Amino acid sequence: MANERITEDIVRKHFNSYFGECTIEEQKSSNPKIDKLLKNASKKGGGKGYPEFIISPKNNPDFIIVVECKADIAKHQSPTLDKYDEYAVDGAVLYASFLSKEYDVLAIGVSGQNLQELKVSHYLYLKGEKKEVSKFRNKLLDIESYINGYLKSPEKFRQDYDTLLDFSRELNEELHHHKILESHRSLLISSILIALEDKAFRKAYTEYEKSEELAKFLVDTISNVLRKANLLEKNLKNLNIQFNFICTDTSLSTKQGVLRNLIDSIDKHINTFIRTHEYYDVLGQLYIEFLQYANSDKGLGIVLTPPHITELFAELARANKNSIAYDNCVGTGGFLISAMKRMIEEAKDDQEKIKEIKNNQLFGVEYQSHIFALAISNMYIHQDGKTNIINASCFDDEVIREIKSKKPTVGFLNPPYKADKKKDTDELEFVLNNLECLVESGICIAIVPMQCALAQKGKIYELKKRLLQKHTLEAVLSMPNELFFNSNVGVITCVMIFTAHKPHPPNKETYFGYYKDDGFVKRKDKGRIDIFSKWESIKAEWVSFYINKKAKEGFSVNKIVTANDEWCAEAYMETVYEKLENSTFEETILNYASFLFQNKLSFEVSQKSLNEKQLFLNINSWKYYKLVGLFEITGTQTTSVLEAEEHERGKYPYITSQVTNNGARGFYDFYTEEGNVLTVENAFTAHCNYQPVEFSTNGHVEKLIPKFKMNKYVALFLTTVINLEQYRYNYGRECGLGRLEKSQIKLPTKNGEPDFEFMENYIKSLPYSSSI
Repeated sequence: MANERITEDIVRKHFNSYFGECTIEEQKSSNPKIDKLLKNASKKGGGKGYPEFIISPKNNPDFIIVVECKADIAKHQSPTLDKYDEYAVDGAVLYASFLSKEYDVLAIGVSGQNLQELKVSHYLYLKGEKKEVSKFRNKLLDIESYINGYLKSPEKFRQDYDTLLDFSRELNEELHHHKILESHRSLLISSILIALEDKAFRKAYTEYEKSEELAKFLVDTISNVLRKANLLEKNLKNLNIQFNFICTDTSLSTKQGVLRNLIDSIDKHINTFIRTHEYYDVLGQLYIEFLQYANSDKGLGIVLTPPHITELFAELARANKNSIAYDNCVGTGGFLISAMKRMIEEAKDDQEKIKEIKNNQLFGVEYQSHIFALAISNMYIHQDGKTNIINASCFDDEVIREIKSKKPTVGFLNPPYKADKKKDTDELEFVLNNLECLVESGICIAIVPMQCALAQKGKIYELKKRLLQKHTLEAVLSMPNELFFNSNVGVITCVMIFTAHKPHPPNKETYFGYYKDDGFVKRKDKGRIDIFSKWESIKAEWVSFYINKKAKEGFSVNKIVTANDEWCAEAYMETVYEKLENSTFEETILNYASFLFQNKLSFEVSQKSLNEKQLFLNINSWKYYKLVGLFEITGTQTTSVLEAEEHERGKYPYITSQVTNNGARGFYDFYTEEGNVLTVENAFTAHCNYQPVEFSTNGHVEKLIPKFKMNKYVALFLTTVINLEQYRYNYGRECGLGRLEKSQIKLPTKNGEPDFEFMENYIKSLPYSSSI
């Protein structure tokens, strides 16, 4: 034990130097809550247990640090983290697991008897979490570094964000209960946040007993605060109109305690989040939450960009302390806030430069008055001292002249998405408008519907031509299909990156990225979130590949394109055939066998193969073949569900877009198409099936009629290979006849021709082949 005391002395001396910032207790606690949590925390099982040190930061009552020490560095940490009595880290994590029922805990394991050999490991165990996360370097840090690292950690952000979402839902229900209009809710929140920035309001609002007087005090405070922000008089007048509903709303201005309680609650929950996580578009996220119940602005095409994508834009643009950022469809200000964050980080605590960034390097235009009010509020909350956002159309000549005079170097936009295809402004018009305002060689990054990248005729095609005549298309990145899930919007999007005022060279290669997996997953009541903390590493890869224009099979490709071409990775990437394994084909066979059995077309499913001889895939020797060389590709006759159901039940399948049951929705005594063909769903899944017998369809299916002698074994081999191409298609890029006719697939080859004999024998060698 004497040796271990040396380790404890090192730890004690280190933390005693920060005595004014924390309370240090050894093998005990005067805090009854901590004492109760440790009542069963003995490292040997049963009874109380205490770590060597319990350190409580004075200004963070929800966060504690526990330290366990061992003299021998060989007893630092076990591989399984469950040898609590023997290893320093294991013991610290054990105590953290008990304390994390009520606290966020940093568990520190220390081993060694001098500073040179000292080993230090840190694990963060957040309240309510089931697992600890490794943090910090192999050294003891000061209290402030521990607190900042904890508060700024992705895990803490996710925890706080989940809490914010929970609060926003409760708040939405409360506002609904008080009959406050959905369109007013975000404005109300923003008004309170602005007012709370004012010291006089914060000090005095609790003294107002009458709701009517408090409402007037709130609105007057907002007006005074924003007037000091040097807003244009017409913008200030518009904001006063937007916020004036607070004085006339029945619940806010007449019901006792409603407004005051809202102010208290918002200060506690939202302001705390903003202070901890600077430069995050909180109002945007609240707006998305409130819109889920309203739907009003979706008709206007307003789809707010998720915060992780606004951060991605700032990195793709390589925004720095000297950048001048412009967003001509500013929304709630998400792009400008992310740009501000990156620019301020680049300024490295140069306060004069930071002030310059906030005052003179961030510009925006927003047409919708109530959204403009949110943008102004958001920028003010994030200490943008001047708030250079204009409430007008970005196409106004006066606005264009004003923005051009600021010489913006980077442009960001998520334009309104067309609801009325005949009347609404095309998304690419907004892109051209943003580019027009940038300096020569400025970088414009826009997120737009995938259709904008695909057009090969019509108005959008003409806009693509105009873009390339004036500007250089550097990259197009295909975004995740459900990126806007939290906004209840199903649009498929891509990101376009241009260099301004440099006509696109005819021999220029454009980078195309298949950026479909951002690591976010959907969870009930939380929407689409980064629950596994994958985003930071994925973002780093995305940015690196774009900057270096790196091509990678199945992920990115460089290609010379014109306006006549599709601008997306899906059209040009090479399929990763190495994904094909025995199990891939087995799944196809089993699905087909299950279809036959389920529909009484066969009477057993056996795992037996037809051929005992094992065959191997030599994909490196395969060659490409165009589908049009192998098949006659045609559409199918459309038969509606009602029309199909007029017929008697029978043996001919009715094929639809569904992936399951071989695409069959039912069986009828009726058909329009001949059998022994392949079908491909032509909307968004592009799933390929083999149809052995005659069938009818709902019209959302293309037909591949073989130009060779095809049996069911060869057919199932081909469907497996063709289904590798599904990644190329989605709601934005459907699998129609034109694209199928351009498609090619890799196949086993013999004497320069597809080796159909191998395909048949290979399928026969696999499990379940005896059942088809």
